[in-house]
Amino acid sequence: MSDRLSRPSGNTIDKDLDKLGFVEEATGHLSRSMIALGFAVLFVVTTAILAALFLFDNPHWLLLTAALALGGYMALNIGANDVANNVGPAVGARVMTMTSALVLAALCESAGALLAGSEVVTTISARIVDAGGFSQQADFPLAMMAALVAAALWINLATVLGAPVSTTHAVVGGVVGAAMMSAGTGVVSWGTVGAIAMSWAVSPLIGGFVAAVLLALIKTCVIYRDDKIEAARRWLPVLFASMAGTFALYLLVVGLSRSQPFAPGEALAISAGIAVGVYLLSAPLVGRASQGMENRNQSLRRLFRVPLIVAAAILSFAHGANDVANAVGPVAAIFSAYGDVESALSWGGYLLPVLLVGALGISLGLLLFGPRLVRMVGERITRLNPIRAFCVALATGATVLAASGFGLPVSSTHIAVGAVFGVGFYREWFMNRARSLRLGEIVPLAASASARPPREPADLRRRKLVRRAHVLTIVSAWGVTVPASALLAAFVFAVFDWVR
Repeated sequence: MSDRLSRPSGNTIDKDLDKLGFVEEATGHLSRSMIALGFAVLFVVTTAILAALFLFDNPHWLLLTAALALGGYMALNIGANDVANNVGPAVGARVMTMTSALVLAALCESAGALLAGSEVVTTISARIVDAGGFSQQADFPLAMMAALVAAALWINLATVLGAPVSTTHAVVGGVVGAAMMSAGTGVVSWGTVGAIAMSWAVSPLIGGFVAAVLLALIKTCVIYRDDKIEAARRWLPVLFASMAGTFALYLLVVGLSRSQPFAPGEALAISAGIAVGVYLLSAPLVGRASQGMENRNQSLRRLFRVPLIVAAAILSFAHGANDVANAVGPVAAIFSAYGDVESALSWGGYLLPVLLVGALGISLGLLLFGPRLVRMVGERITRLNPIRAFCVALATGATVLAASGFGLPVSSTHIAVGAVFGVGFYREWFMNRARSLRLGEIVPLAASASARPPREPADLRRRKLVRRAHVLTIVSAWGVTVPASALLAAFVFAVFDWVR
């Protein structure tokens, strides 16, 4: 019995983590698609041509055009690399078709970038480095261009080598490295850098905690009830209402704060009204969907198809809001050097909207590289239980949105891995607790106080534990990418400085 109770936990979390790791391998194969590559080149060239036409009267039009084109290229990479994390579970579980999943992801990624991406873009472009600390005005935009080039080179090199890296780490490291090479350590806001680094360490833990709490609530309130279907009818509308209300509150407080600021009381009242409306709408829908279902876990998995789609949409929105800064943050910094950063991020200025380039690049990366990538990982993703997949996706999306609200660039992939850890550790704790209770029933009540349940063999206890190699992989990816991209950016800036 102990073998049956203890093995699935460790094996399952290893498999779940392998599914995320397989995305990196699939992306490497995906990069060989010549047709998709051709369209990607066409997008970059078109961006450059349009930028040149709009900016030709600007004396720095060549640098601005190159920055926008490179930002579009970075956005393509971001959209291509993370598509399976966002919609892969929904497609693999046959909840959505490939086309509908990609369209949903592209729309939500674009909405996230345009509505809520400016805060993180501002952090990358204006809060990490003090533009006024450069001795020569031209050094700051040149340093940001070097950061873009270094991040792009490092990400491409890592893709070829099959190494898991984060675009967030690469861009932040590139900005810091190029700035230090140009103007020394004094121009770097080490407080902001420290806050970003802290968020990289804490956000996977938060994602894991949220995912574990979600799974615990679902198990307690629905799965382990005598009447699972009736419990689902009662709690799924509450879950929908909570997601809708929280997401609406985020949009009102963060996403629309620049164009239409709301007072805290107004935002809370509106989001509460939306939550109540969603509850009243979803309750009868869940009731009709659950009619005639058998009282078993397989029925619950079918009922969680719609929540999984909603969680995938929220995760795509969050990814667009946070990761668009990796592509266009340095671009916005370059524009701000020759004007106002607000005009670079607004729709009314004469400058080509920087956020629009990032949003289009991410969406195009999804549409060009998404079908093949999701198809390659679909079989692995399907094995991720739909309920666990929902917990991972929603926890990741919520954590990334919270970080975006504070303007902190974080790695969505690492948070997703942290969420998988959280789900796995909770399941391991729960199964160990269940096993202890069952063994405790076997021990006679009149046994001596020294009597204890039999200990498991050491090799079996080791198999229950999560492989720490996954943690080492995450930490090493962070520890290597930041200094490597910083050194590469410093070298690229030195080359730029020598050429001019």
